[in-house]
Parts: sequence; C-alpha cells; structure tokens
Amino acid sequence: MRWSVSLQAEGDREIELEEVVELADAVAIHEGVATGMGTQSYGAQVVVEADSSDEALERAMAIFARAAVRVGLPDWPVVNVETTADEVETEWYQEIPEGRGFSGGGVG
Repeated sequence: MRWSVSLQAEGDREIELEEVVELADAVAIHEGVATGMGTQSYGAQVVVEADSSDEALERAMAIFARAAVRVGLPDWPVVNVETTADEVETEWYQEIPEGRGFSGGGVG
C-alpha cells in the first residue's frame, strides 16, 4: 500500500530558501515536496510503499534523515509526523459529487 508521510524537524535558526530547494530535490525521487523557508523548521512529505502506518513512518524517517544529511541541514528532532494511506485520499475524492470538482476558474 502507498502511504503519504509528512515529517517536520524543528530547531533554533531560520531555514533559507536554498536549503528548502535542496531538500525538495533530495526527496523528489519519492514524490516528495519540502517546506520550511523562513521558519525555524524544515519538513518534507514523501510517498512510500508499506504494509502499515508504522512501517511507512519508519521508511519515511530514513528517507528524511538521509535527505537532510545529504543537503547539510541541521540534525534537529522530528516534532511532527503524519501518515495517510493513499486509499483514504482516493475515497475522499470519490465522495465528490460529479460536476462539483475544482474547475480552476474564477468567481463570476
């Protein structure tokens, strides 16, 4: 099963744009995105294959740690994690009534 895992590490200095861009590059192979510019934290969301939420978290933590080391980010503690099974997201989208999806258009 595919899992989307979000992780956030927090520390004592502001994260710069270049660091977030490098982190995003490092996790891109895992369908990842990164956050944190201008804050005292950095984070990433990655997609992993796993049989359970615990296994997904373990795999994502390893990816996150390797990516942070690779780009030279501080070794800060992970303070927030969230796992979501892709099936849950799929079910949510299936509940949207037909013709009610986002059109991308403006108001009016």
